[in-house]
Amino acid sequence: MASRTTKRMFIMLGLVVLLIALLALGKFLQIRKLIASIPKPQPQVVSVVKASKQEWQPQLNAVGTLVAVRGVDLASEIAGLVREVRFQSGQDVKAGQVLVVMNADAEIAQQRSLQAAVDLAGVVLARDKAQLQAKAVSQAQVDADEADLRAKQANLAQQQALVAKKTIRAPFAGRVGITTVNPGQYLNSGDKIVTLQTLDPVRVDFNLPQRQLGGIQKGQRVVLSDEAFAGAVFEGKVTAVSPKVDPTTRNLQIEATVPNPKRVLLPGMFAKVDVDTGARQPYLTLPQTAITYNPYGSTVFVVEGTDKLTVKQVFVTTGGTRGDQVAITSGVTEGQQVVTSGQLKLKNGTEIVINNKIQPANDANPTPQEK
Repeated sequence: MASRTTKRMFIMLGLVVLLIALLALGKFLQIRKLIASIPKPQPQVVSVVKASKQEWQPQLNAVGTLVAVRGVDLASEIAGLVREVRFQSGQDVKAGQVLVVMNADAEIAQQRSLQAAVDLAGVVLARDKAQLQAKAVSQAQVDADEADLRAKQANLAQQQALVAKKTIRAPFAGRVGITTVNPGQYLNSGDKIVTLQTLDPVRVDFNLPQRQLGGIQKGQRVVLSDEAFAGAVFEGKVTAVSPKVDPTTRNLQIEATVPNPKRVLLPGMFAKVDVDTGARQPYLTLPQTAITYNPYGSTVFVVEGTDKLTVKQVFVTTGGTRGDQVAITSGVTEGQQVVTSGQLKLKNGTEIVINNKIQPANDANPTPQEK
């Protein structure tokens, strides 16, 4: 009886095990079917460029301010009434050209009076010198006459200078600005009349960090560009280097002179300044879009394989930049294909498909696309 009960228990246990096995097999087949139904990762579409060497002109870059070689705001040294304005706003004038004439009638009359006094003193001196020969006057009288003449001549010279100040002349050649001064207007001492700027050549003042001091010296070529003249460049030379570094910013002030024959560059404008340093050198160059900048370093994705293309992320060391391009000093060799767009979809070993119909900007001297 006991053996029959034991046998039945083993049969039931076997049936339970078999049932569990069948359920596990069904679940396994279901999971395998689900895994098989998951779509396989498709190759990612990217654009690539072949790393190549290009000749670069090493440069120091800064933003500068244009300054006139000579520029001044003309003002009257003395007060008076404006009689004539002999220039037009925006006119080019020559050195010494009369710009404004002020009323000087009273001063001229006083000058004539002083001139008459000088003439009389000269006559008296000449007469006393003749009488001195005849012993009719003493030497002291002649000396007094000479002193009196010199004093009157000094008074006359002072008055002549006062009259001259009533005529405002251009101290140097240049272009005058816009004036609001009109005939009949009363000017106080120091009132601004008009600005006068020499526009050819112009200076550009800019600053460079002290670490770049070794790469700057007088005579170096300077290239200016300004957003007001897209695509145009203006060449000049470094003419002065400050003998002192600013202790606050640790920057060094540089001055360059740029020819401006068309007078299109105006004082007060800002411009991008590129200073050539040394001879042209070959650099391995990539578009800046190819570089992924991270806190732990800069990386690029290089293409591997022939039939099945995959990517590998590598660290690179970057150098200077030029427009849309960046120099690579290590990490990539010439001829390697580097991904330039689509990096966000990639990781090591990702399969790719190359489509170079649209390439990121890779211009050494980019210009605005919109006019």
